Amino acid sequence: MSGASAPPSAAPASFFRSRWVERPAHVSELEPTALPAGFRAAGVAAGLKSGGLDVGVLASDEPATRSAARFTSNALVGAPVAVSAEGALDRLRAVVANSAYANVSDGERGLATAREAQAVAADLLDVPAEQIGLASTGMIGVELPQEPLIEGVATAVANLGDDALGFSEAILTTDRGPKRASLEVTLPAGTVRIAAQAKGAGMISPRFATMLCFVETDAALDAETVDLLTGVCVKRSFDRLSVDGQLSTSDTVYVLASGAAGVRVQPQTDDELRFGEALDALLRQLALEIVADGEGATRVGRVVVSGAGELVEPVARAVADSPLVKTALLGADPNFGRILQAAGQALAGRAPFVVDLEIEGHRVASAGQELELSGEEWRALEQAVAAPEVEIELTVPGSGAETEVFFSDLTHEYVSINADYST
Repeated sequence: MSGASAPPSAAPASFFRSRWVERPAHVSELEPTALPAGFRAAGVAAGLKSGGLDVGVLASDEPATRSAARFTSNALVGAPVAVSAEGALDRLRAVVANSAYANVSDGERGLATAREAQAVAADLLDVPAEQIGLASTGMIGVELPQEPLIEGVATAVANLGDDALGFSEAILTTDRGPKRASLEVTLPAGTVRIAAQAKGAGMISPRFATMLCFVETDAALDAETVDLLTGVCVKRSFDRLSVDGQLSTSDTVYVLASGAAGVRVQPQTDDELRFGEALDALLRQLALEIVADGEGATRVGRVVVSGAGELVEPVARAVADSPLVKTALLGADPNFGRILQAAGQALAGRAPFVVDLEIEGHRVASAGQELELSGEEWRALEQAVAAPEVEIELTVPGSGAETEVFFSDLTHEYVSINADYST
């Protein structure tokens, strides 16, 4: 109607949505699919899936690109992990990724498919094959069809562009949607960009998950610095997850620094510190996006355990992986006996059980004994655990260490998804 004003559009949601991740003051958010200078990407539909994008290529145009990688610690690894691990992980120029099939447990045929994809991408991009990283996600123990994969790689290279929209969608499996962000980072030496695209929803456990993450920056870093920052930030993010306690065969993180911004991040400087803070916040929020997107997940928990160094990790993982704790989280049920049971299971043989427990700041157990709560206190606790994010704090015997694990609830939808996954 003439003269009518359009309704105001809703403000875009901030990427940093979790209360457990703070956006550094020197970081601002850009369009989430924007790529840093020097990078191009594409995602195409190669027919691996019944519908949607399923092959992606990410490439740096800068010969001086430096990189780092981290892979699953599972003894069973996919062919893309095995082949990539043999390459030049400190100077990767491109990544080929696919969804639908993980290329795991397919023997020499799977290795041949991975190497052919690497070789074709290398030829088309005019870089050595050892500088092409690979990543696959999807069904295990089923052949990854080579012909459509190779055709998809060629099509993706031909369609490389300056945003990560298609690439971020081509890596998805049971994800509800893409996980991606692009940040501008102000350093003393100048302004740079960091972007990332990730996927993950099921087969998620501490020490990675069924997750892929690709990070790009136009800052100039030496390979040792990229590797150091990658290791530190992965330990504080993707190493801290649990959806179902299952360690994947295909976990992969690649970090590529093109240097195209002309801003060098020198080791042991304020530039390195601030860059590391930005990378850390980016990966921690992406990790939480994966947990929140755990197949069918409705609520996210964070368990923090402090005490003796040899105790905190097994206790945190026992609580995060407990199906009883997870189902209580689903039902917003403050059944803290389940948390104490899981902690006690991890501390088997270490009696007496002297553990303190707080849920969302409410002390519910001291020295392993339940505290008597008033009706008002119990109602406040019930309200607290109905929030989208719920924090559990445990203090175990000893001192000097603290750890955390982020985990999701366990829902009926998780069972349905995984009961029918291969059929």
